[in-house]
Amino acid sequence: MPSRTTLAATTAALIALAAPMAFAAPVPKPAAAQAAAWDTDRAASAYAANPGAVTASGSENAGTGPGAATDGDGATRWSSEFADDAWIRVDLGSVIRVSSVTLDWEAAYGKKYVLEVSRNGTDWTPFYTEDDGTGGSVTAHTYPQEVTGRYVRMRGIQRATPWGYSLYSFKVYGGEPAPASTTRSNLALNHPAYGDFYQHAGNSPAFVTDGGWPADLKADRSRWSSDWNANRWVGVDLGATSVIDTVDLYWEAAYAVDYRIQVSDDNRTWRTVHQPSAAEVAARRADVKSPGDAVGRHDTVRLATPATGRYVRMLGVERRSFYNPAPATAQFGYSLYEFQVWGTGGSANAAYPALPKDPGGAYTTTFFDDFTGSGLDRDKWRVVRTGTEMNPVNGESQAYVDSADNIRTENGSLVLQSKYCKGCTRTPAGTFDFTSGRVDTNTKFDFTYGKVSARMKLPVGDGFWPAFWMLGSDVDNPDVSWPGSGETDIMENIGYGDWTSSALHGPGYSADGNIGKQQTYANGGRADQWHTYGVEWTPEGMTFTVDDRVVQTTSRSKLESTRGKWVFDHNQYVILNLALGGAYPAGWNKVTSPYWGLPQSSVDRVAQGGVKAEIDWVRVEQKK
Repeated sequence: MPSRTTLAATTAALIALAAPMAFAAPVPKPAAAQAAAWDTDRAASAYAANPGAVTASGSENAGTGPGAATDGDGATRWSSEFADDAWIRVDLGSVIRVSSVTLDWEAAYGKKYVLEVSRNGTDWTPFYTEDDGTGGSVTAHTYPQEVTGRYVRMRGIQRATPWGYSLYSFKVYGGEPAPASTTRSNLALNHPAYGDFYQHAGNSPAFVTDGGWPADLKADRSRWSSDWNANRWVGVDLGATSVIDTVDLYWEAAYAVDYRIQVSDDNRTWRTVHQPSAAEVAARRADVKSPGDAVGRHDTVRLATPATGRYVRMLGVERRSFYNPAPATAQFGYSLYEFQVWGTGGSANAAYPALPKDPGGAYTTTFFDDFTGSGLDRDKWRVVRTGTEMNPVNGESQAYVDSADNIRTENGSLVLQSKYCKGCTRTPAGTFDFTSGRVDTNTKFDFTYGKVSARMKLPVGDGFWPAFWMLGSDVDNPDVSWPGSGETDIMENIGYGDWTSSALHGPGYSADGNIGKQQTYANGGRADQWHTYGVEWTPEGMTFTVDDRVVQTTSRSKLESTRGKWVFDHNQYVILNLALGGAYPAGWNKVTSPYWGLPQSSVDRVAQGGVKAEIDWVRVEQKK
């Protein structure tokens, strides 16, 4: 994550900071002065609220007053009275767009708390809710929420200790949005920025309009960074129709070799107003260096004819190549420090749209299968085969095949069973010693939002990996792929009898870095008994349950504030499978032989024919 203490400011990049010195709230510079400043190093000016402008519900004693959280001394702290509902509030002096807030907790931290913003100090809007805090330093990015105001406060809900809430520093970052202008100015400054896929919350599109970039165009700070795909874009809302004559792009080393500058009136239909010449593209393509030696570049794009539009974006076409190491080359994403749009017009009233809300209403069942038929209902389920519908993944040992030995209905349940035969199974993806079953609802039933649940009984033994999960239906689109498609793991078990896990995977929180929880069964329950696993998926977040007991809650707001893009606003489909070995089991059992994550004792059990996952029923309920 980039160092936020180096962000630059136009009117107020850092409004409340524990810095070496505390400054009064900054006076906005006129446009001409700002333009002059932009020609120099954009390492941060550090602004801090007057400690006297910080108030609180109370303090433990006179030496731990609220001003200590913004006095620039990391050794001093505010400590509240010993009450769960204590709060601390910062007056920023003027209305700004808040880009992030960092709380540096002392040992007496908040277990549950809310960050809120207000224009008048009376009416408050929450933008970050913590329900399972662990202390330390917490940075909550606001993208893609609209968070503007003069006052920011931390309102406690539950303390983690018997003491009060204790903060070494309360840092607020942001700046005043560029207003409408009849004279030429940077209309994009502190305006809402947008993009498609980005690496994580610390590299979101919001960074391209915050006024910050390092002089060496190399440091890892204040930058947007896309995922590793050539077809990516980032843009800005100027707030109103504008006349644009120049776009300045301050690139990090991972710049675009070829790109388009486009404008739009509605953020949907785009008109290309600039692209580099063939000679420029050739020269940029030839600039191949190692990542350690490469630096960025500053492109000043002066339009041959001024363009008119409200939205402006950079659409990437070709990424820069790097020696990694020589003579091999590699490509990463696009990385842009700053996106300036020069011209007249605009409006400071540009705002991010409100995040979607749960519409309410009653749930009705839209998909159900209790597996009482004579075989798998192929109007509801697709059988997945290794080498046809999918390729091997995660270092697993099995091939998925379409066989009654591996997929069948039996006694009112779906049975997924693994089989062993050394070298017997040949597929387009290779030869395998194990077979197993995997089914999904892709192309049969893809859906957005709902309650998804299944009653299951699982095999217990090292390396047995049954799962009940969902994938984004666009996973096979090369412009999306995994993890941009999103993955929702409702239940995974890797052979341990007393616990399962749930998780979310997306850009910035995938694989071992997923957002997940383990659950231990209540009352001594075991995985090889019948249990019901479920998730409630809404526009506002995910709530995972085991036997109707909540085991993980992840809000969209918290996910995007701290981890990355929420990619669960489109169709997913349901998957049931039984894998053998692979990365997840091996990470726990440390087995490397005879198969990764699958010891000989488990191989023997598969060979004996007794390893199966049973599913009593699957249900999807939706609000209609």
